[in-house]
Amino acid sequence: MASARSVSFIQRGWRNVREAGTRRLGLTMLLVVLALIVARFGWSVPIVNQAETGLYDFRAYQTASMQAVEQDPRIIMVVYDEQTLIKARKRSPLDRGMLAAALRNLDKLGVKSIGIDILFDQPQDEDDELVETLRNMQTPVSVAYVLQEANEGDIKYEQQLYLEEFLAQLEGSNAVPASIQLDNAFDVTRRWPQPDERLPPTLTRSMLVGAGEADKSLPAYAGAIRYRLSSRDGQNDTIESGQEAVAETLFPIIPIDSLADEEVFAIPAVIEEYRPLFEGKYILIGGDLVDFDRVPTSLSDGTGFDPPGLQVHAEMLAQMLDGASLSKPLSVTLWMLAILVIAMAVLTGLLEWGSWQIYVLLGLQFVVMLGAPFVMHFQGADTYGLPAVGWLAGWAIAFMAVTTAARAAGAVQRNFAQGALGKYLPREMAAEIIENPELLALHGEKKEIYVLFSDLEGFTKMSHAVSPEMVAKLLNRYLEMLSQVVLDHGGVIDKFVGDAVVAFWGAPIAKPDDAERAAKAGYAIWQAGEAFRHEVAAMDPALPKIGKTRVGLHYGEAVVGNFGGDTRIQYTALGDSMNTAARLEAANKALGSSVMASREFAERSGLDWWRPMGRVVLRGRAQPVDILEPAPDFPAADRAKMYEAVTLSETHKTKAVSVVKGLIRSHPDDTALENLLHRMKNLNEEGAYVLG
Repeated sequence: MASARSVSFIQRGWRNVREAGTRRLGLTMLLVVLALIVARFGWSVPIVNQAETGLYDFRAYQTASMQAVEQDPRIIMVVYDEQTLIKARKRSPLDRGMLAAALRNLDKLGVKSIGIDILFDQPQDEDDELVETLRNMQTPVSVAYVLQEANEGDIKYEQQLYLEEFLAQLEGSNAVPASIQLDNAFDVTRRWPQPDERLPPTLTRSMLVGAGEADKSLPAYAGAIRYRLSSRDGQNDTIESGQEAVAETLFPIIPIDSLADEEVFAIPAVIEEYRPLFEGKYILIGGDLVDFDRVPTSLSDGTGFDPPGLQVHAEMLAQMLDGASLSKPLSVTLWMLAILVIAMAVLTGLLEWGSWQIYVLLGLQFVVMLGAPFVMHFQGADTYGLPAVGWLAGWAIAFMAVTTAARAAGAVQRNFAQGALGKYLPREMAAEIIENPELLALHGEKKEIYVLFSDLEGFTKMSHAVSPEMVAKLLNRYLEMLSQVVLDHGGVIDKFVGDAVVAFWGAPIAKPDDAERAAKAGYAIWQAGEAFRHEVAAMDPALPKIGKTRVGLHYGEAVVGNFGGDTRIQYTALGDSMNTAARLEAANKALGSSVMASREFAERSGLDWWRPMGRVVLRGRAQPVDILEPAPDFPAADRAKMYEAVTLSETHKTKAVSVVKGLIRSHPDDTALENLLHRMKNLNEEGAYVLG
């Protein structure tokens, strides 16, 4: 029964799609195809691929956390650390004499294979000693190699030549070149280096071949690196014996200088003491320095640090020793999964269920799309390249495409726009929304908007002195004049609050010149207010004197959309940006000005008529606001002096006051300048004036 109802709902939805018209149907099919491509190739889609890598790293870290391991003793990292360099009194290049001595001592300890993650790409005095040591090594040694063409930016031409000459001297010995190239796609090392015929085997594969374990080297593997976390890394737990457990890194780490004393290692007892620690082990030699060769990995965001490149090689070597060739889903499997995801979106979009039912279905689908990649990763699959975010994005595109056509929301939105938009929106904006009603959201959405708040000084007091009929006449005329200014400048009238006008730019349709239009509208509102004052005075000299119009302008985030209920809906903007604009308008009275804008608003307007009026703490606020006043007739040279004064007020208040005093002498009737002078003399510790 329930299944039959679902089929009926889907059939009704499909009928709505077909009745939407050929153009809408064609567009819907095109978007569904686009959704399928996104769902299959999410790692290749801009923006989506950034989310894909982020989700992959989250999966990798969570899996590593849940599958934390004990310290891996098979691989020992012999490192140049900060203390080593301090003792050697030499930072770059790394001390090769110390390396040669350590190699000779390691050769006595029965290690399986040695890998050196250090490029010998520039001469050093100890090179002859190092070459001789490497040629005489009985232990297989893999020596770092890069190729300029394959590692662009890592090595210069002259360095490449010296590296080639150095390695040529090792031919015929147990020391062979090995590639240390890593794959840093998307600026993070997440997978093994991709095959490159120009390069020798990778460092870790070369080490296994040298140790006679080539069968473990995963020769064809180029998938994800299996990063792990130590179960005791950074911990200080209490174990059963009552002693405190010592924190352990994933691999044992030994400073190279502790292995470089040949006099100590010439003592047979010392050799016998160290042999059990090193015999049969793989040794990786390189740097573990704060500012050198740090590699971002899948775990970097979770652990909070980038490990040295040497540790990445150690992880790859351990992965080979464990035979952990992570299985990657086949291309046909990825196509089938993408088709399944888009089919779910289309069918869900066609359903005309009640809200709670559809939400349950949506929740289940999201759980599947988000949870499946985690389960696969946890079970050892290679999910690098699995388009998990692509599934979500493709699902969203297909679902929105189908629901837009199936619900035929365009007609409802068009009727709404025809009845109301013309009174609140500019004519061209209203026409565009009527043609494309989806532009006017039937819900709230966050937008960056330019807000205008105006108020008529003294109108409430005046309204008590005249008849109600005259109040209505004057108020309607005033609001008509100001509304026309807003609409002429492409703004949206949000609301009237008595004689106050609230308007904004940037929604429902954002225009490139919204900031400039809003700024000019703010100044024109004040001019319209002045014209209204003269008009009222000429109409009847007996009427009480009309005050000036004050304007506040601010740019910020607001939730814009239709709010209300079944009986009444209002398209409006809500948020702190609206309150800030209102407080800026009110601040004009204390500042001796008429129009005041925040720095966020003024900087985006592209106009050069602003003069800075310092920094104030608005009433009811804690954070100071930089304010600017439009002054198109103010001389450019004097405007520059005002910028100088405001800048000086932060460090040299006396000089700033002096500059403002000079400006006041040039503009004796400028009350806003007089007010600025007073405020500069009374700044708080943060360099702002607190408005009472």
